Amino acid sequence: MNRYPLWKYLLLLVVLGLGIVYAMPNLYAPDPAVQISGYSADFTVDEKALKKITTALDNANIGYKSAALEEGGSALIRLNAIGDQLSAQRTIEEAINRGTNQGDLYIVALNSAQNTPQWLADLGAKPMNLGLDLAGGVHFVLEVDTPKVVNDRLHDSEEVIKKAIRKARIFNTKTAIDKGALVVTAETQEAQTQVATLIKDELPRMQRKSSEENGKFVVRANLAQEAIKEIEDLAVIQNLSTLRNRVNELGVAEPLVQRLGRNRIIVELPGVQDTARAKKVIGKTANLEFRLEAKPDAGFSQRQKFNHRQEDMQARTGGSYLERRPIITGESVTNATRGFDQETGQPQVNISLDADGGAAMHRATRNNVGRRLGVLFIEYRPSTRTVTNADGVEEQIVEQVAIKNIISLATVQSALGREFRTTGLSENEAGELALLLRSGALAAPMVFVEERTIGPSLGAENIERGILSIQLGMFLVVLIMLAYYRVSGVAANIALAFNVALLAAIMSPFATLTLPGLAGIVLTVGMAVDANVLIFSRIKEEIAAGMPVQSAISTGFDRAFTTILDANITTLIVALILFGIGSGPIKGFAVTLSIGILTSMFTAIVVTRAVINLIYGGRDIKKLSI
Repeated sequence: MNRYPLWKYLLLLVVLGLGIVYAMPNLYAPDPAVQISGYSADFTVDEKALKKITTALDNANIGYKSAALEEGGSALIRLNAIGDQLSAQRTIEEAINRGTNQGDLYIVALNSAQNTPQWLADLGAKPMNLGLDLAGGVHFVLEVDTPKVVNDRLHDSEEVIKKAIRKARIFNTKTAIDKGALVVTAETQEAQTQVATLIKDELPRMQRKSSEENGKFVVRANLAQEAIKEIEDLAVIQNLSTLRNRVNELGVAEPLVQRLGRNRIIVELPGVQDTARAKKVIGKTANLEFRLEAKPDAGFSQRQKFNHRQEDMQARTGGSYLERRPIITGESVTNATRGFDQETGQPQVNISLDADGGAAMHRATRNNVGRRLGVLFIEYRPSTRTVTNADGVEEQIVEQVAIKNIISLATVQSALGREFRTTGLSENEAGELALLLRSGALAAPMVFVEERTIGPSLGAENIERGILSIQLGMFLVVLIMLAYYRVSGVAANIALAFNVALLAAIMSPFATLTLPGLAGIVLTVGMAVDANVLIFSRIKEEIAAGMPVQSAISTGFDRAFTTILDANITTLIVALILFGIGSGPIKGFAVTLSIGILTSMFTAIVVTRAVINLIYGGRDIKKLSI
């Protein structure tokens, strides 16, 4: 009686062994590190760049454990101390980014390099991601370039007025943007009045003022402050939505993306490991513009010259002229996926447009079959330059540098619609562009005004106190169980140890551990033996009623099961409600509590019974140590 067959013990050993193996990576502390990757797929870290980096670190007397190239063209520098991260970041940026006219070519980001042994990594085992309140993650503050959005709106208004003036056949007028205002200069007062009326009808939200300057009749139109605020708000809101989509693409658990003030956005990524990729995807402003090649007789005001992306084509052609006004931009894209051309095998981006974008593309290409259509790739890269202020103090200014290149220039064979493709990119570039277009276009470029890793000091203290509370809780529980239940308490304590291991193993790949999550683990430790207390109490009652020991053990486990199940299901329902309606920290607690309930039920009922059966099963015993 009370004997498990061999296969049950073997199955339990396999489950518990896997739990221990997949919980082990949490025993290896990560190294502070700096990760370097190209700002776009054009730039990768090679041996030459890595040598320049290590030389700069040696000259600055910054110690490091290792410097190695990684897959995807990045490099990882493992440092000796976490206090060296910021100085190492500045030193590396000075070594590889300064002195270029194309902005920052490389992203240098703080990172945390895992020390999981290779054999564990090969099995897919990895440590738990830690939340910002413990020791992990990054904190970004980005500033939206709202003046650019307002300026772009002014240029759009200028195009609208130009078209209206041509339609109204008002001759000898000039339009320009001057000091944040749309200025239209006319030859006569009658033409000035007509222009003012057109601005009132076409641009009702602009404030108009007519005047006479140097014998010319001028109409100056400004955006109202309410309109400027609305434009800025819409830009920030669109960037917020786009950033959330991009963070979701990164697969970050419990991220925080929220507005700060008028034109800033906070992004917090708890437990993120690849901070370089996170910074690249979040902060990158990349877009497409589809423009027809300019006609040979077009004036310089109607065309712009751009270089080709491919160096051999650029050397052969010296660049091409495209029309200034795009047919559509990336804002019209509803979906974008990376693929490969079936004939050539070259990477391509399959693009789907919205209804308005598809209609605009169809109109433009239908009337221009035989002309070449250029796909212009526009990328904004941060560039840091040193200036001297009025007090004679040098300070660094971060600016956005627009890099524009033609990635494709092909002859229009027939009218295009909502579905088409573009080529001319490498495989990495195609995947990156598809991700950026799919997640949505940024309404305006953004600049990183603050970047820091959260928690080296406060997080370490939180971790230390959290682990101490778990250890203290386990010690008291183990002591009480041994003192009160003796040999049966040993079985309960073995089950408790396996419960914590299983909890860590399950949480490692799926959850981010926060400070409330640590509280959930402490609660789980107490709840795990609560089921054993119910079982042991039931067994003691059956023995006191005169039932044989072996029968009492079997009856105690069987009859206590219903009570344990009812109690834990109600707690699990509460945890699920907390997860559904709670915020980030509350969700962290709910996740840990939910997993802890399931593991504690398994270990308290199955593992404890297996140990009890191993000690007492199949024996004729008169007294039970309980």
